[in-house]
Amino acid sequence: MPSYIGAIDQGTSSARFLIFEDTGRLVTDYQVEFDQIYPRAGWIEQDPYDLLDSVIRCADEALRKFGMMGHDPCDIKGITNQRETTLVWNRKTGEPLYNAISWGDTRTDKLAKHFAQNKEIDIQHICGLPMHSYFSALKMVWLMDRVPAVKDAVEKDRAMFGTVDSWLIWNLTGGAEGGMHITDVTNASRTMLMNIKTRQWDPQLLKFFGIPEKVLPTIVSSSEHYGNVQWGPLEGMPIMGCLGDQQAALVGQKCFQVGEAKNTYGTGAFLLLNVGSEPVFSKNGLLTTVAYQLGRDGPVAYALEGSISVAGAAIKWLRDNMGIIDKAEDIDVLASQVRDTGGVMFITAFSGLFAPYWRDDARGTLVGLTQYTNKRHIARATLEAVCLSTRTILDAMKDDGDLPLKVLKADGGMSKSDVCMQIQADVLSVPVGWYDKIFPDQMTNLSSLPVRPAMRETTGLGAAFAAGLAAGVWKDLDDLAKVHTENDDIFKSKLDEHGNNATPYLFSLPVLIGSRRSGPKNENVGRSHRKELWLDRYL
Repeated sequence: MPSYIGAIDQGTSSARFLIFEDTGRLVTDYQVEFDQIYPRAGWIEQDPYDLLDSVIRCADEALRKFGMMGHDPCDIKGITNQRETTLVWNRKTGEPLYNAISWGDTRTDKLAKHFAQNKEIDIQHICGLPMHSYFSALKMVWLMDRVPAVKDAVEKDRAMFGTVDSWLIWNLTGGAEGGMHITDVTNASRTMLMNIKTRQWDPQLLKFFGIPEKVLPTIVSSSEHYGNVQWGPLEGMPIMGCLGDQQAALVGQKCFQVGEAKNTYGTGAFLLLNVGSEPVFSKNGLLTTVAYQLGRDGPVAYALEGSISVAGAAIKWLRDNMGIIDKAEDIDVLASQVRDTGGVMFITAFSGLFAPYWRDDARGTLVGLTQYTNKRHIARATLEAVCLSTRTILDAMKDDGDLPLKVLKADGGMSKSDVCMQIQADVLSVPVGWYDKIFPDQMTNLSSLPVRPAMRETTGLGAAFAAGLAAGVWKDLDDLAKVHTENDDIFKSKLDEHGNNATPYLFSLPVLIGSRRSGPKNENVGRSHRKELWLDRYL
């Protein structure tokens, strides 16, 4: 008899409940969307009750579908969630004291600049992260400073802070009647409050930001028994795995070896590279983060991460704002009808640039337009922009860790595009003998192929893996490595060893590869030596 594992995938705009077989096959799932709240420009919030209710609704429907297939309800849960999104609630009543502040919210930009001026401690080498509004600590500071109910609750020891995983687990395991106030190491590593080496809340950082430890959840591993669900359709079922969404995708892609990387091509793009058992601190604007700790006494794996703020969102922009395409799938049709971009270059910095530049003042730029330009060129330039940004991050990772990239595994909505994946294969396999004639000091040899798994629900699968390990469904990582390995799509470069057919990328490569900037306003992130190129004129 097969074993079944359930997984909650709580994302930015929807919740899903997925049920997997122990072979890794997705048996059934259900998705519920919820609204984003935009009180002001740059502010992004979510109703905490929507986050919880959407989980209950999709779990109820998925279990109903599962039962209609003749199965008994599944008995294991795993949770994966949007990272950095921050909530605060009353520990006595369970009432939220403010809306959840989303990871993409920029209201704390000024706070980030204020704290960055203080040179008392080297934040990056404690927590692995640069000072940026992206992370949870500054959202907590804003809530304590600007929301009287939060300030009052903190002073009276009635406040509980947490990321989405903490809010869900606390409520599911009993809430004010004994719920577990916990977070796993992957989520804690995104708060800017956890010591990346000890994997505990760091006293220096707590003092620096003025956040009392008593309001924070206990840090636990990504795979252990946290408690049982106390109510609703999941009542009685154990919660045994928890991962931040991008780390869950890394686990779901089975990137367990040093040098294995995954890139999730979603609304943004998030590239994580497994660097092994010791953290690697970036000098190129990348993030040092915990990849996973599978078991209370299990070894910890670390990762370097590079984030692209706009990936699939650029395709949405072409559809909704520009009317160039009617549906997202049209991007493939248009981009495949031209051999190159006709000299068009697109920098998709609609909300600034993340790694490795960290420039919140950057803006989207579309250049190289002529009378010859048509929508096909712009469509192709959009795909190239994401693939070239990926190449930039991989170059920075290689420089930081001196680690050979073994494989790049792709998932997310944009990875469904064969044209996009082929461009990525070409960009990663540009021969040294061709490109180093242009910028020899910037060239690195990245010859790994993008691999697109047949199982596309890698985020939910990662949470299921974490839960299944704790429950004994799988014994260890070697056991997991055997799960669902067939029917992967492998994209090979169509460029030959002499660089023939490389012309399509000749104009675009230097733009997004040649210059790495960690940002002059961020003193905690160093710079690699670089050649100042055309892109810098627009930053």
